[in-house]
Amino acid sequence: MFVVDTNVLVYAANADCLERLPCRKRLDEWRPGKVPWYVTWPIIYEFLRITTHRKVLKKPFSLEGAWRFVETLAASPAFGVLVETERHEEVAKQTFEELPEMSGNVLHDAHTAILMREHGIRQIYSRDTDFNLFSFLEVLDPLETTAGVQAGETVPGGESTDA
Repeated sequence: MFVVDTNVLVYAANADCLERLPCRKRLDEWRPGKVPWYVTWPIIYEFLRITTHRKVLKKPFSLEGAWRFVETLAASPAFGVLVETERHEEVAKQTFEELPEMSGNVLHDAHTAILMREHGIRQIYSRDTDFNLFSFLEVLDPLETTAGVQAGETVPGGESTDA
């Protein structure tokens, strides 16, 4: 079981970034698999915000296109969305007591970390180093944990990886 962070989804969707191929390869491995993998609603909304933003991507998605990407993920048999349980407040309090110096933007990541802790999930694929603050998580960089993808390989949709 593991969580996939926003940046991995954005890289996998964005044809204009160098990180696309290894992240896309990872998604393509996870989608038909049997190992449970998750996102959170805030991760989904952050993905939608970034991929439709004209000042972030050279070629932003339409909202319909970005949502279609999410629907494709959601159709995966082992995909799920983590939500708060009745233990959320207790787990949040425990985490805040362990890391009282947290503030600002890291609290968005704290929400993901707390949900993971609630559900007993330790691994997150992310390039966001803020997750290293949480000793109860194992942060996996999809670029370091993926075998190389060679230029010229075809990814789903028939697109070539040639520049």
